[in-house]
Amino acid sequence: MKAAVLTEQGKIKIDENYPAPIPEDGEILVKVAACGVCHTDLHYIDHGVPTFKKPPVILGHEAAGIVDSSGKTFKKGDRVLLPPVFTCGKCRFCLSGRENICQNMVMLGNSIDGAFAEFIKVPEKDVIPLPDEIPLEEGCIIADALSTPYHAVFNRAKVQPKERVIVFGCGGVGINVVQMAVLAGAEVIACDIDNKKLMLAREFGASLVVNPSEIAFKDFLKQNGGPVEVAFEVIGQPDTIESAFKSLAKAGRLCIVGYTNQNITINPAKIMFFEQEIFGSIGCRPVDFPKILDLVSDKKINLDKLISNKYKLEDINLAFDELRESKVLRNIIIPAKN
Repeated sequence: MKAAVLTEQGKIKIDENYPAPIPEDGEILVKVAACGVCHTDLHYIDHGVPTFKKPPVILGHEAAGIVDSSGKTFKKGDRVLLPPVFTCGKCRFCLSGRENICQNMVMLGNSIDGAFAEFIKVPEKDVIPLPDEIPLEEGCIIADALSTPYHAVFNRAKVQPKERVIVFGCGGVGINVVQMAVLAGAEVIACDIDNKKLMLAREFGASLVVNPSEIAFKDFLKQNGGPVEVAFEVIGQPDTIESAFKSLAKAGRLCIVGYTNQNITINPAKIMFFEQEIFGSIGCRPVDFPKILDLVSDKKINLDKLISNKYKLEDINLAFDELRESKVLRNIIIPAKN
């Protein structure tokens, strides 16, 4: 089959004859309809973050497709969404309802071959039915670009109606943190250095926007209601994490969604005196996917403006270039021939 493969040199190359996956017991084969291009993929390609499966490995963890081999639950032709992470269901995290940090998690495009390919095999128990009213190709981004923000807003930060929330970074995930926080009833401030993304954040419900390259962030807060109850950092940069922390009011909560392995400098006295909280958020629990699908089906979550471009598999490096240059929210790859 045709696949986009990460090589040992950190390059993405098209392999026309990559071995097609053969499902084993408990697995089904899925013909990939589309797979989103995510910043996590760039960490493997550009930043030296290692994958658990040593290259050559197929990246791509945000996929939807059509079942190609029937199993016990799904039959050939069923439309499905593939979660980025497969869980064991037995460890203490799974048993306590925190499957997204499963001790034995298996991640697409990291632990095993992902979905930048014509076909993929996956554990049938983890596959999610995709409702007919949700477009198959566009629906792929629900797997991560929507589910990760849902978990961050509703499960980790527990955003409440009328709380003031600021979101640092309005890219493919950040714009959906904005969208989810608005859905939770919060007053949302969107922060980015790209005015086009800030305009889009307005369309997704942000009450205020700020470009810190145009106004001192401290001055902006003074002029617009002061510190906030909740801050989300969705970039993964030490300086923006520190700025997000500084934006917090008493009893404020900082939720870190962006990835970085660099150190940050934060004054713990403020955390103690003001009873503030700092915590991380990653992925989404399996139990939440039906709720997210309902929100999309009911048009409470907007999919239409989230897809920037669709690329054929052989043009995947163009899609990555646009992501590197912060030109897009979400590009998607269409691997299989119809």
